[in-house]
Amino acid sequence: MNTGDELPALEVRITREQLVRYAGAALDFNPIHWNEAFAKDVGLPDVIAHGMLTMAVSGRVVTDWLGDPGRLVDFSARFTRPVVVPNTPEGALVEITGKVGEVTGDGTARIDLVVKFDGKTVLGKPQAVVRV
Repeated sequence: MNTGDELPALEVRITREQLVRYAGAALDFNPIHWNEAFAKDVGLPDVIAHGMLTMAVSGRVVTDWLGDPGRLVDFSARFTRPVVVPNTPEGALVEITGKVGEVTGDGTARIDLVVKFDGKTVLGKPQAVVRV
């Protein structure tokens, strides 16, 4: 593992069905994640994905690359833009890329991610720390 190494890109589709499943698992039943009329009433363009769901699917680019999710030490991000999930079988396409930002002397490395939906970045400063 070297600074600058690129991780294989990942594309993930988030559907309305996944939103309902995630809501049940996370006990987050905020209607902006499942009720189109409510989401629009509060100024959103449509139903949006849970921020933590977006973060979770983004982390897959790291864990898939590592081959061992136990090597993931830390993962953080800021929610900067919503992922709008249309009521279609295809849902929303989230594109994730990553590269090794730094290999440290303590046996860890920082992985910097870029997470996009509809060509725009949706997570601010998404970074993972992994065991080398």
